[in-house]
Amino acid sequence: MNLAWASRFVSSDAERPPGPNSTHTYEMRSSAMQRAFAAMIATTLLIAPVRAEETELKANHHPYVGLWVTQNGHIRHELLPNGRYVEARGTRERAYEGRYEVTGTHIEYWDDTGFTADGEFIDDVLHHAGMILYRR
Repeated sequence: MNLAWASRFVSSDAERPPGPNSTHTYEMRSSAMQRAFAAMIATTLLIAPVRAEETELKANHHPYVGLWVTQNGHIRHELLPNGRYVEARGTRERAYEGRYEVTGTHIEYWDDTGFTADGEFIDDVLHHAGMILYRR
């Protein structure tokens, strides 16, 4: 971690708090803030992978992971094992992305832009927003 920017705060007497031992006190405060900031970053980095693993385990409990395509191939939904999906439309490979959840044969979509949709799996065919998608 580069904390060179912090050194400028102790480089000038005009920037130091007044009083006896002010350099020492100011350096201690700066050091404590640096340690607190480093601890916060480390905690954030350690928590994120756990949440991703929990999502993957939750999403993996259904048989619908994989690629689903309209008969003409124009619309393609890829249901990823981590609970995310990618929708391609024509030549736009990542037209929409977001998360999904499957409950029984029902699927709920939450697009990253805020759009929501749902669908049903019937006889290994996905019925979604007036479209029919087949497993590929």
